[in-house]
Amino acid sequence: MSSVKLHTLAHSRTGDKGDTSNISIIAYRAEDYSLLCEQLTAERVAAFFAPLLALDSAPVRRYELANVQALNFVLPGVLRGGVTRSLALDAHGKCLGSALLDLELAMPS
Repeated sequence: MSSVKLHTLAHSRTGDKGDTSNISIIAYRAEDYSLLCEQLTAERVAAFFAPLLALDSAPVRRYELANVQALNFVLPGVLRGGVTRSLALDAHGKCLGSALLDLELAMPS
């Protein structure tokens, strides 16, 4: 089985509200959506961002948007207070979607 970076199959959009970021992963092709659903679980995204997530934050949630071949992940606490309270360079979390696109996915033979 080979692997591929997520960015070859999808692009991302991010948003924020307070200390919560949401990341949408949108498949370029409808036929790749099922692979994204299979491999991009809330648990896997939480593990990927574990160093950034607050220990006491709510769990990462995943929402499926099949009509647009997208997954939306909500990451509570990842922005450490949000734009008005964080000293982070990217307090909006805009780079989080780009970071997630570097994730390796297993490709079926």
